[in-house]
Amino acid sequence: MNPDNTGNHPVSEVEIATSGTVVHLKGYGFIKVFQVVAKDGDIQYWATNDLGMSEPKRLKMAFAWTIEEYHRGLPAVLRSRAQRNHIGLAIRAFLRNKALSAVDCANSQIFQQ
Repeated sequence: MNPDNTGNHPVSEVEIATSGTVVHLKGYGFIKVFQVVAKDGDIQYWATNDLGMSEPKRLKMAFAWTIEEYHRGLPAVLRSRAQRNHIGLAIRAFLRNKALSAVDCANSQIFQQ
């Protein structure tokens, strides 16, 4: 990365603002880099070609990416049809339970008025 036109540097040596930093990536062009520090001190770097991306939008995209990784990993874990059926029905029951609890909550608020 070349953040200040002084030559390429590893991303770990570049100061990254909390709102992200726009840098030039050799062979690609300008990107915006975010630094994410986990509770255990582990550091990850996120890069995007959306130079206008904000931290809240990055968090939203990070959540979507975890769902994508979850869906991608399911076939590797679920080898047999019985396993797939069991997990699928468990997820369906969980989502139906959440939907019903949301309806119950909304109904109780309507009747309290």
